[in-house]
Amino acid sequence: MTIITGAVVQAGSVLFDTERSLQKLADLTSDAAATGAKLIVFPEAFIGGYPKGLDFGARLGMRSPEGREMYRRYHDAAIDVPGPDTDRIGEAAASAGVHMVVGVIERDHGTLYCTALFFAPDGSLTTKHRKLMPTALERLVWGFGDGSTLPAPQTDIGTLGAVICWENYMPQLRLAMYAKGVEFYCAPTVDDREVWLPSMQMVALEGRCFVLSACQHMTRADGPADYQPIQGDDPETTLIRGGSCIISPLGEVLAGPDFDTDAILTAEMDKGDIARGKYDLDVTGHYARPDVFTLEVNEAVQKVVK
Repeated sequence: MTIITGAVVQAGSVLFDTERSLQKLADLTSDAAATGAKLIVFPEAFIGGYPKGLDFGARLGMRSPEGREMYRRYHDAAIDVPGPDTDRIGEAAASAGVHMVVGVIERDHGTLYCTALFFAPDGSLTTKHRKLMPTALERLVWGFGDGSTLPAPQTDIGTLGAVICWENYMPQLRLAMYAKGVEFYCAPTVDDREVWLPSMQMVALEGRCFVLSACQHMTRADGPADYQPIQGDDPETTLIRGGSCIISPLGEVLAGPDFDTDAILTAEMDKGDIARGKYDLDVTGHYARPDVFTLEVNEAVQKVVK
């Protein structure tokens, strides 16, 4: 299969309502598949939510009872992996017959992880990637993934990979993914800044791979009545404005960016462009200098109790 249609879904979670978010995912998967897409990428934290503007009651040396209760609600909205909710996502993938990469908040006992899940067209959950480095206040509510979840599953459409939001600014992680031969580099995010597009172009150019970046589009109305983000209570206030895109291996913008709307962006991706790009740049092949630079990646599970 040489030409693959890819889709990035730009939409927001229904905050603190996992059931409605799962139904929204199923509906959007069907809509994206109707475009002919064989690979569909959803944003970071689409299931479980990204409650932008909350501080969870934290100050240096202090935590409030209200913040603890908000964390409890966030913990309740997260999902077990695997579990009944991943089965629901798998059903959506199977119904559409597509590969899917979905950003979720994963619950593992008392700790939450920002995770990207990979689903096959038969609905099976094939693997996952836990975000290695949460950014800023995210570190208060999310744990740190380890090197055991850096997958690059080989599929009938090509080799997939996932790097979440600001992990894309970790050169070592990008290099590790390029070394795995990633052809479709999926970048779920909530970064809606203007600079995100050139960042994704840089990744595509550097890795000579297709980049599919899906960002949430979320307004205050996507949260419950008692959700009190710092941005205010106006239901029309935009909290995350999108900016999703699909980029070719030579940095050409194939779709997007789209701002301030819900959208499904699609593009035809010719896998021949990967070889055309690597002709003059292969950063883990003929353009590497292993006699000067090497990277060691620890992919062992890090256990607290052995």
